[in-house]
Amino acid sequence: MTAFRQLTIPSARRYWLRDARVPTCLLAAPTEASPRDIDGTILVDLLIDDGRIAGIAPAGTAGAGEDPTVALDGRHVWPTLVDMHTHLDKGHIVTRTQNPDGSFTGARESVVADRIAHWRQDDVERRMAFGLRCAYAHGVSAIRTHIDSYEGQVETSWSVFRRLRDAWSGRIELQGVALFPLDLYRTEHGLKTADVAAQSGGVLGGVTRGSHEDHRVLLDDTDVLLDRLFQLATERSLDVDLHVDESGDPAAASLGRVAAAVLRNRFKGRVVCGHCCSLAVQSEELVRETIALVAEAGISIVSLPTVNMYLQDRGDGRTPRWRGVTLIHELRAAGITVAVAGDNCRDPFHAYGDHDMVDTFRQAVRIEHLDHPFGDAPALAAAVPGGIIDVSAGTLAIGGAARLILFNARTLNELVCRPQSDRVVIDRGREVTDGLPDYSELEIAG
Repeated sequence: MTAFRQLTIPSARRYWLRDARVPTCLLAAPTEASPRDIDGTILVDLLIDDGRIAGIAPAGTAGAGEDPTVALDGRHVWPTLVDMHTHLDKGHIVTRTQNPDGSFTGARESVVADRIAHWRQDDVERRMAFGLRCAYAHGVSAIRTHIDSYEGQVETSWSVFRRLRDAWSGRIELQGVALFPLDLYRTEHGLKTADVAAQSGGVLGGVTRGSHEDHRVLLDDTDVLLDRLFQLATERSLDVDLHVDESGDPAAASLGRVAAAVLRNRFKGRVVCGHCCSLAVQSEELVRETIALVAEAGISIVSLPTVNMYLQDRGDGRTPRWRGVTLIHELRAAGITVAVAGDNCRDPFHAYGDHDMVDTFRQAVRIEHLDHPFGDAPALAAAVPGGIIDVSAGTLAIGGAARLILFNARTLNELVCRPQSDRVVIDRGREVTDGLPDYSELEIAG
């Protein structure tokens, strides 16, 4: 077997990746190949031609012709991944604004203070660009970022988003979601922000809590506010992406209200609800009712396992009693589309992370028991979120761009057991040589 560190991606326009192991859930279409292994993967030969995947053939097809060949010896090859829920505008402030107690309340208050003190254009752009460089080096090619859209901040952050989206076009497909508490839909600011999102080609969002509050008891006019949100989205042909019930309090029960609002307003756009943590601590009766409504409304769910486990059920001197994540297996069993994503990175809501969806997948497998068997678990970080947010990333398709991650792992167990820091990322047939940016680049006064 060829040592992984000795693999060389050819500079030729056309070449083969031979004996690549691919999860079938990441293929855009079925292919004739060797039988699946226990993890649902097959061995294939991939023909790369002019930056695109020209062929996906059974292993052994790549012969001794003139085209260069890279022998992978059964190692995994995946498409580049999709992070459909993150916060690039909050990222990398943890060293200057720490969460005093690691709680949701502490995070919320710390971010507000940091935003008021620091979030000028140069600061937001430097941190967002740093996050994009991390993601690209790790093999992420599509990102949906929520953007804090409070009064006095919305113009600054959305102008940075538009500039970076253009600058990164062709490397990372970037989407933006307007983020602010639900009660601001009572105000003219809600209308103004909906217009900014529409003018920026974005998505309308929000958090199902009040300003200066946590996700606990519902607002008295939750239904009225949700109707207003969906009305604004309908008028502007916008999709909707919400932060919902990010709490361990059973009284945080807005997910069913969101689903009912989708049905009541006959909303035709795509709707995503993120977090949905409290679903895991509610009564079985309420869980069944809520899941049925979510399925009927066609809502997709995104689980943020690392951040939810970091924040939820945290208390001073107290060991957490639950993992903080939503009922991912029960939701999927009901036919609801569920993905995983990275969420916050090095900010008061999550002190860790590196915009690395491979790491998110590996942790999701262990936190949410996406194993024994793995089944289609790899798709939750790739093909599934790609479909939810309607991007081309996350699948291997003949004719599609050759945007790939090569792993030094022959099985999914090997892939999950090691951090894959030696992965090879390919963008349109060429190896990505951009390294991870150094943290020192963030240490600029101001």
